[in-house]
Order: sequence, then C-alpha cells, then structure tokens
Amino acid sequence: MKIAFHTLGCKVNQYETDALKENFKSKGHEIAQDESFADVYVINTCTVTSLADRKSRQYIRRAKKLNPQSIIAVTGCYAQVSPEEAASIDGVDFVIGNDDKMNIPEQLEKFLVGMSITDTKKSKDVGMSSNSDSRTRAFIKVQDGCDRFCSYCIIPYARGKLQSRPIEHIISETKNLIDKGFKEIVLTGINAALYGADMDSELQMSDRTGVDMDSELRISDVNDANAFGKNSGKEVLGIESVIKELNALDGDFRIRLGSLEPTVIDANYIKKLLKYEKLCHHMHLSLQSGSDNVLKSMNRKYNIDEYMQIIKVLEQFDPEYGISTDIIVGFPGETNDDFVESLKITENVDFCKVHVFKYSNRKGTAASKMSGQIDGTEKSRRSAKLITTGDASAIRFFKKNLTKEKKVLIEEFVKKLDCYTGYTDNYIKVYIDKKYFNDNCTNSDLNLDSGNGSNKNRQVRSEISKNYINEFVNVRLTGIFEDGMLAEPV
Repeated sequence: MKIAFHTLGCKVNQYETDALKENFKSKGHEIAQDESFADVYVINTCTVTSLADRKSRQYIRRAKKLNPQSIIAVTGCYAQVSPEEAASIDGVDFVIGNDDKMNIPEQLEKFLVGMSITDTKKSKDVGMSSNSDSRTRAFIKVQDGCDRFCSYCIIPYARGKLQSRPIEHIISETKNLIDKGFKEIVLTGINAALYGADMDSELQMSDRTGVDMDSELRISDVNDANAFGKNSGKEVLGIESVIKELNALDGDFRIRLGSLEPTVIDANYIKKLLKYEKLCHHMHLSLQSGSDNVLKSMNRKYNIDEYMQIIKVLEQFDPEYGISTDIIVGFPGETNDDFVESLKITENVDFCKVHVFKYSNRKGTAASKMSGQIDGTEKSRRSAKLITTGDASAIRFFKKNLTKEKKVLIEEFVKKLDCYTGYTDNYIKVYIDKKYFNDNCTNSDLNLDSGNGSNKNRQVRSEISKNYINEFVNVRLTGIFEDGMLAEPV
C-alpha cells in the first residue's frame, strides 16, 4: 500500500513521522510524497495553538479529497487532547494518540480486517531509529513529555510525563546516522533540558544563585577542566551527559541543540556545555516574555535577570554566538508596560531569530481561566510590532558577523538564485554563488590534465559542484541577503 504522511508542529513530531515511515517500509509498504495520491494518509497533528488545531483539521479534509477512497489515520497532540473532535471530522477512519503512535502500522492491519481499534498498553517507545529525508541533518529525540506545566501550555497534557531515552540507545542511533553520512545531529525533545530527570539519579542543576557577572568568562575558562567539573569526580548529568558521549564519537559532524528551557537550566549549567567542541555555537532559549510579572503568571521558573545571565555567558564566550528565542504576546493580564519590556529585551539582545506567537487560549490550561484576556486586535498589533523589532535584532546579529569566517554545512542548491545554501554553526543561513565552486575547482580537483574548457571539462566541473552538498566549507560572510547572509569560500 502507498502511505503518505503530513506532519504539523515541532521537530519531535517530525522525528516520529520519520520513524513511522521506517516502520511502514519494514512491513513492505511504499512511502508516497505528501499531497500525492495514496491509499493511506497519516496526519501527525499539533495542538500547541488554536491555529495548529485548525491547520490539522484542514489537512485531514484535504487528504480525503486527494483520494476519497483512502484511509485517514489521525495521530499526534491534537488527536491526544481532542480525540472525539478529531474522530468526528468527516473521512477520519481512526484516531490514535501519542501513547500508541508507533503502533499505527499494526492498528492499520486491524482496521483492514475489520477489527475494532482500541488503545494498547500505554507505553511510549521514545527510542526509534529514524531515517531523515534530509541529506545533511538528522534529528534525534532524547526525551518525551514535560512536567513544567507552564500555565499557557497544553503540551504536558498531550505528551504526558517525562520519559528519557536510555543513553546507549541515543549513542547507537547517532553512530548509525553518522555512518549514513549525516553531518549535523540535532538533539530534540519536548523539553530536552529535562533529560535524565526521570532516571534513578536525580538531575542536579546548579542552584539559581546566579554567576558573578562582574568577571568575564574567558575562553581559557572553558578549556580549564576544573572550571566545569571535568574529571573532578562530579557526575555529568542532564543533557550534558548526552552531549559528552556524542562529542567523543569519531567522525566529521557537529551537534546542535534543538532548544533548552531556562525553566530548567541556568547560567552555571550553560557554562558546563561550552567546552564541547562539536556543539554548535547556537542555542534556542525561549524567553516567552520580557516582564517578570508575566513570567510569574506563566509559571516560568526564572526571571529576566537570570535569563540575561545566560545571554551574557554565551556572548562572553563567543560574541557571535547565535541565540534564538520565542516570545508570546497578549498573555492574559499583559499590560502595555509588560509588552514594552519584551520589546526592550529584543532591542537590547542581538537575537539571530525571534519567533513571535500570539497567545492562544487552550482549554484545560491554567491561563484559560485567568482574567484579563486580551482581544485579537490588540494581540495582532503587539505581534506586528514585536516582529518588526525582532527583524531588526536579526539584522544587528548579521552585521556583527560581517567579514567573519565561519564553517558552513552545504545543504542544497537553490536554482532560482543560482546559489548553494547551508547554515553556519551559529545558525546563519548562508547563500554562496555557485561560481565560487566552479572557479575554485583546480585541475587536481577535476583529476584532468590542463584543457581548453571543453564540454567534458565543464560537465565534470558541474559534477564537482554537486558533490559539495553535505560538505563543510569555510566561508567569509560578505553581506546581508534574503533571510541570511551572502558568503564566499576562503
């Protein structure tokens, strides 16, 4: 049978879709492209906002139009939180929540022979080897679930309690992906910073007494084993335990963190991570609000001073360190003064990317019952203003990187721009004119004697250029362009 997938939402959902594809292929099924004719459509939904719910419903209906005779299976967070609503959509054949997601191939077989589909044993297999569709970057889910219960967030109800993968499974999967040629390994999870907190030994994060911000963090500090407890007899715990093991693996690859929550980690813990040379100089730190009052209402476990301590540690370590963030506008009770505080932080920090979200009322969360709900018009006004401020922040970050030399992993060729593109380790999308690759090819590169520019020579040069996909290239950043920067090889 032909099975097509459509995935909404986070990187964890994408990881699980990749794993499902492998599961179906192992049973002899053919994987069809999204939006193509298929016998079965698996829609892996999201419910983080009401917009995500609406997109999930829209795609379920669209899939049925692609093949009216198809079987529609709905899974993911929307299916977990609102199963009856999902099941009531015309054309949906069965609904499976996150707890039983990886059993969809077996559930499909039951459906085809007329058996009723019921929940099986509630166990999450968070260790699933995936084969990413990307040629360069692969995601590894290190944990599932969250127990932070931010007042606006439905995800703890959709994903359940924290569950970390055994580290040996993560190492094995990483080795497999490196052997397949992937050169960027992205560690992701619902709240990756919580990795290990559910294991026998307690997750020991440093206390929130802060760090001495009067003294600068020196690069020599990072290389000093004693400064970060290396070989000091202290057990390495949390997400650092994963990074440490992967950093020690052989191979020409880099490690990127999908996201770290300041609700879990602090500046002292961040300092522990900076010594790992394969870890990209980029971190996604969700701010959510620039106001301490709003953060308290959100049940976030940090204040702005603690957040800025993390920023300062990263910037002292590397002035071009890439920091991206999420900010919510229009949270219940957010005054204009509170919103201005979010603007101020975005004006004062050179974020490489600011993701702006309008607060979405999710039934069942604490925030849904709060007074001071803000109307849609005002949320849209604040969102537009913060997006503009966030764009200016990214421009400042790009300017900071002008003339700097960076290593880029080439990911694809964009025909309409005649450019190769990829990302620096500090998360700048880079555009490189293909002329640099062709012009820089030497006779030894081509394995040809000096020629006269024959068709054969030009053809081989073209093939050499194609081979730069999934290769690291050292470049100099020369200008701001599109959603990133122009660069030339050095």
